[in-house]
Amino acid sequence: MQEEKTKEYSEEQVSFNSHDYYINRELSWLEFNHRVLEEALNSSNPLLERIKFLSIMSSNLDEFFMVRVAGLQDQVEAGFRKKDAAGLAPLEQLQLISQRVHRLVDDQYQELNMQLLPELQKEGIYFYSYHQLNKSQKAFVEEYFEHIVYPVLTPMAVDQSRPFPLLANKSLNIAVLLEPEQTLICKRLLFGVVQVPSVLPRFISIPVEEGYAFLALEEVIKNNLEVLFRGNKIIDAVAFRITRNADLSVDEEGAEDLLLAIEKELQKRKWGAEVRLEVESTVSTALKQYLQEEMELEDEDIYLITGPLDLTTLMNIYDLKGYDHLRYKAMQPQIPEDLLGEKDIFEAIAKKDILVHHPYESFDCVVDFVTKAAQDSQVLAIKQTLYRVSGDSPIIRALAEAVRNGKQVTVLVELKARFDEEKNIAWAKKLEKAGCHVIYGLVNLKTHSKITLVVRQEEGRIRRYVHLGTGNYNDITASFYTDFGLFTASEEFGADATDFYNEVTGYSMPSRWRQLAVAPTGMRKHLEDLIEREIAISTEENPGHIIAKMNSLNDERMIQCLYKASCAGVKIDLIVRGICCLRPAIEGVSENIRVISIVGRFLEHHRIFYFRNGGKEEAYLSSADWMHRNLERRVELLFPVRDEKLRNRLKKSLDIMLADNVKARIMKADGTYEKIATPNQEPFESQEYFMNHATRKVAWAQDCGII
Repeated sequence: MQEEKTKEYSEEQVSFNSHDYYINRELSWLEFNHRVLEEALNSSNPLLERIKFLSIMSSNLDEFFMVRVAGLQDQVEAGFRKKDAAGLAPLEQLQLISQRVHRLVDDQYQELNMQLLPELQKEGIYFYSYHQLNKSQKAFVEEYFEHIVYPVLTPMAVDQSRPFPLLANKSLNIAVLLEPEQTLICKRLLFGVVQVPSVLPRFISIPVEEGYAFLALEEVIKNNLEVLFRGNKIIDAVAFRITRNADLSVDEEGAEDLLLAIEKELQKRKWGAEVRLEVESTVSTALKQYLQEEMELEDEDIYLITGPLDLTTLMNIYDLKGYDHLRYKAMQPQIPEDLLGEKDIFEAIAKKDILVHHPYESFDCVVDFVTKAAQDSQVLAIKQTLYRVSGDSPIIRALAEAVRNGKQVTVLVELKARFDEEKNIAWAKKLEKAGCHVIYGLVNLKTHSKITLVVRQEEGRIRRYVHLGTGNYNDITASFYTDFGLFTASEEFGADATDFYNEVTGYSMPSRWRQLAVAPTGMRKHLEDLIEREIAISTEENPGHIIAKMNSLNDERMIQCLYKASCAGVKIDLIVRGICCLRPAIEGVSENIRVISIVGRFLEHHRIFYFRNGGKEEAYLSSADWMHRNLERRVELLFPVRDEKLRNRLKKSLDIMLADNVKARIMKADGTYEKIATPNQEPFESQEYFMNHATRKVAWAQDCGII
């Protein structure tokens, strides 16, 4: 029987590319957005946090349409019919996406209108429509319109001499259908557009005796349109919003100046082809048809909205004063466990490798590492990769200070970081002006690795200090993204870091990597070898075990490796926050694979890979997800955590995440997710555990007089 089973698995392996074994990437992403929506539906979350999740969902959908849907529409227009791994052609994907997103948006506004807005009212936070205002409030709004709004507005007529205006991506506008009062002059209906000015607050605060009350800016404008279109009767007026194709298309090979080429392409982003129309559900058939024809959109591209458009703007009320009880209790990031009692960052790293878990442990140690390097007279050089940084980055300031202090500073700024291109161009220019040697990424590759190298002269010799991370050098997102960082003064890591920078800044190819695995040249093979090793040494008595945590999994070859391992009896636990194209629980294929997703207060962002290795456990951290783009089209790093104590901490962290039964959801074979059944189990939330653990460690150090 065992021989027959082995043979069956062997034959099955050749068909791991069957469409039945994969979930479409786009539909999987929409399931992630549904999990975000579930957090808005979850009454155990504080009210303003639920509003925040609703806003995040809208922001996610905007990017999804601007990039993913736009790309599929381009494929359809080009006649591209190739099916994806799940067996879906571009047109089929668009149809299924439309069906799913329409349901999501309906659920989103159902939650807003039936649950969240009434609950906000109970707390003294009101969102009024114009007809709900009392006499004094209407007087306030009319004065606000006359003195603040009206001078900014520009009504735009559409006729033979004035074509439909080119409206910017994601801008909010009001479509107006007009009937001339002097019908002898013009017997047909007229069309006009008024752009809702983004320079003014989207929600106007209006006077109330207690609490807060808001009125949407478009409501103010719609109820004063007669001033803008005198001599015409307003037949219909509705707010609408266009989403455009915003994916960049840069010929990097032919560009003489990559920075200039991207700057030019960014200007086009506002005016790409229309991919989605959101319009108030009260729109008349005539006005809806007019907008649809002007934008050349299909019925499935139109979303009728039963509330205020663009819920990303609800984020503006999140920080309202006096409502701390409606938000999560503020978390104070703690001193990292490995730095308790340490006074100097370089001395601490010289003694041992240091593992830091953000946001539970403070990102200040990373800022301190770069800042001290900039100020330390023994430091000769700093080299760093930057993918996304904050608006007022202390890292950038430290690098500029390092140049002023005579250090050699090299910075690779990735100009192609999607939707951060403009910000990164500004940072690149600022760093260049400060005197840094700036590299604008590599042709046809995004540099997504997170690595800093500090070269220091100590007692007549050179010592290299390295920081490697799973997340960006962004002090703002580090307060709500979960990531691991590793500090080391290991000679092998230092040599690899030097070789890495020589490769990305010049033409030098290292003869070998000592500790690092680098995409796109060798990381994939290294990961495949690790999985193959787990298969080779796995037995029925001593089965292998793989735990892989990442943001997304869609690479077919990596999925097939996991299927092969599952068939060989290796236990596989996957913690995948977003896209997961692997189907678990398929008989004879993925019976040994479990997939969970954790969506909670913090955005799960670290990439951690554990291999039991017959009891000689290994753990790795990485900047890369198991996606085709990460393994083939990006410069990424995978690095081992060699210290046994730190490796055990990583394994324990993974076990804690796998034990989550509050914010974790388990994936079913059809690609949907459900809450983990917990009969007779105590609720356990991994993110809450990590917060409490970091606090307890610092409290213990204080009690012991260590700090």
